[in-house]
Amino acid sequence: MRYRELGGVRLSAVGLGTWQFGSREWGYGASYATVTAPEILGRSLDLGVNLIDTAEIYAFGRSERIVGEALGDRRGEAFVATKLFPILPIDPVVTRRARLSAGRLRVEWIDLYQVHWPNPVVPLSATMPPLGRLQREGLIRHVGVSNFSLGQWQRAEELLAGPVLSNQVRYNLLQRRIERDVLPWAEEHGRVVIAYSPLQQGLLSGRYDPDHLPSGMRANSPEFLPENLRRLEPLLGVLRRVAEAHGATPAQVALAWCLHRPNVVVIPGASSVEQAESNAAAGDLELSDDEQAELTAASDAYEPVPRTEAVQTIARRAAERLGGRVKGIAAGLRA
Repeated sequence: MRYRELGGVRLSAVGLGTWQFGSREWGYGASYATVTAPEILGRSLDLGVNLIDTAEIYAFGRSERIVGEALGDRRGEAFVATKLFPILPIDPVVTRRARLSAGRLRVEWIDLYQVHWPNPVVPLSATMPPLGRLQREGLIRHVGVSNFSLGQWQRAEELLAGPVLSNQVRYNLLQRRIERDVLPWAEEHGRVVIAYSPLQQGLLSGRYDPDHLPSGMRANSPEFLPENLRRLEPLLGVLRRVAEAHGATPAQVALAWCLHRPNVVVIPGASSVEQAESNAAAGDLELSDDEQAELTAASDAYEPVPRTEAVQTIARRAAERLGGRVKGIAAGLRA
């Protein structure tokens, strides 16, 4: 496992995202939260993964509880990160929520406490000072943000009067907007970019195509429309070819592409222990400059269905499914 040493911390290049822990919408089954999720966390620690990321909004606190219970006496092996849900993020609300998160996580301090989203109504000047106080008091070690633009990140640092260690943002071969400003600034100033959804919810794993569509929450995502899957095939072809050359999987190559940038760490989720092992192994995968360039060029060439058109298609299909169910119910009543 490679590590990033930035801002006084040592983070595994591959972390563990725990959005799925305790969340039913992923469809992983009843035993996932009680059996599989703790096994995933334990095995990840065994493999050198130390960045464990969660949030108070994930399953309304259940993800934090699962993480806390699973860590047990291995707390010293983990860099625990969680997030403040930004509804009325003012002191004393910030203080209360940080303490509740620490309690659910069963930790004396939170290694990284992140503002989950910028609040469009409550100014950062109301949120950052209480975080600074909690940092001085020792309840949190480092402050981070999530889904912040560069300007918002810089403003957060100004108001904290100290480094905001990280910005957790969506970053992968299909979502690269942060390369314009956020990523270069982070590299220049020794800050961390925590890439969530580095596999675009499994789209870059190579598991799906127009004849093999996902179920569950992915089914209503524009990225998984059959037409988008057809358009994605050239990029998936490059992923498969590079993966074969390394004896790896397309998902591992997609993660390694993200990790080519020195200030990036990734936090993929996992539905099984085997997937967690595969994710962790990507931390040791080194791509050549030529492979990196080929993947980037294939990413540049991908043009998805326009968002408006994609949303309209999903809405139409949902209406058709609903209409079919209504007709079925009506037929049953007539019978």
